[in-house]
Amino acid sequence: QLGGQDTGSVEVQTALLTRKIQQLTDHLQKNPKDFSSKRGLVNTVSLRKKLLKYLKNTNQERYHILIGRLGLKK
Repeated sequence: QLGGQDTGSVEVQTALLTRKIQQLTDHLQKNPKDFSSKRGLVNTVSLRKKLLKYLKNTNQERYHILIGRLGLKK
């Protein structure tokens, strides 16, 4: 099911959110008073957490592979 044009799977969405989180974190280190970006970061982290929780509850094998690839702590 996972192919080259896949953008809807939990793994791809989580990877994209992880990249966005890294970019926002870098931005906030340079601009610590940018509160709207800080709010966006919190929302993005929350969304990624929900996706990871869903994947963990539905398919633990894919969950462990994903957090290993992305280098996340769980």
